[in-house]
Amino acid sequence: MERLKGAIIVGFLRLFSSLPFAVAQRLGAAVGWLMWKLPNRSREVVRTNLRHCMPELSTAELEDLVGRTMLDTGRSFAESACAWMWKPQKTVSLIKEVEGLEVLQAALANGRGIVGITSHLGNWEVLNHWYCSQCSPVIFYRPPKQKAVDELLKKQRVQLGNKVAPSTREGIISVMREVRKGGAVGIPADPEPALKSGVFVPFFAVQALTSKFVPNLLKGNDAQAIYLHCLRLPDNGGFKVVVEAAPEALYSDDADAAVASMSKTIESYVRRWPSQYMWSMKRFKKRPPGEKKWY
Repeated sequence: MERLKGAIIVGFLRLFSSLPFAVAQRLGAAVGWLMWKLPNRSREVVRTNLRHCMPELSTAELEDLVGRTMLDTGRSFAESACAWMWKPQKTVSLIKEVEGLEVLQAALANGRGIVGITSHLGNWEVLNHWYCSQCSPVIFYRPPKQKAVDELLKKQRVQLGNKVAPSTREGIISVMREVRKGGAVGIPADPEPALKSGVFVPFFAVQALTSKFVPNLLKGNDAQAIYLHCLRLPDNGGFKVVVEAAPEALYSDDADAAVASMSKTIESYVRRWPSQYMWSMKRFKKRPPGEKKWY
């Protein structure tokens, strides 16, 4: 069954990538609209997450954001299909603006290790190609359940000479080695970790279990951290990459304070582009002791 699911997903990816980008994007948005209007698990996860994270929204405001989120989720799927199947240079050409490029260039020039931090905001697959066009990072990722999809992504994500590292013991070690030798890595900081690997810190109006991996990676290393995100432009005609140096709080010896700083920074980005965040992710599956489960 998993093999069949993988084949179906890969087939849809190839279909979307064969279309002109604007058509693929509109088709993705149409799929997102249907997911908003028809009962499905993803829509309910989005509603649950937004209801807890943004309690200040009225019922109408909440539903409007749910709708915009589902449309952007559909767009992200279509865009990612293109990014996976196209030549990287074609994907990179969709990036029309870069804010903070000098931050990355300065980090590369000083020869220290670079920890590039991102989240499931905007389109991280387009970001991956852009980041890899600037340097040769090791990209840390959580493998999908379908083997066919994982094999495809491992192949497509290394087209620019970079490497990938799955979220396994071996992958973690390879990321640590790369940073220690002065190389660059890319890490999504918002997937929910195992309880022993994270701490509960504020994210919007709730406590969220957040990984300690990035602060631990920075501790004891002469490495530098930067935030990278790739946001969809208002006209849906391309993307804007935003690069920012991490605040000093991320380098704190207090692990909880460092993780809280990372969460706060990611929240600040999501608040600026709320519908482009992957609210369909079960980000809050694990709850603090005594708190009722959300899903």
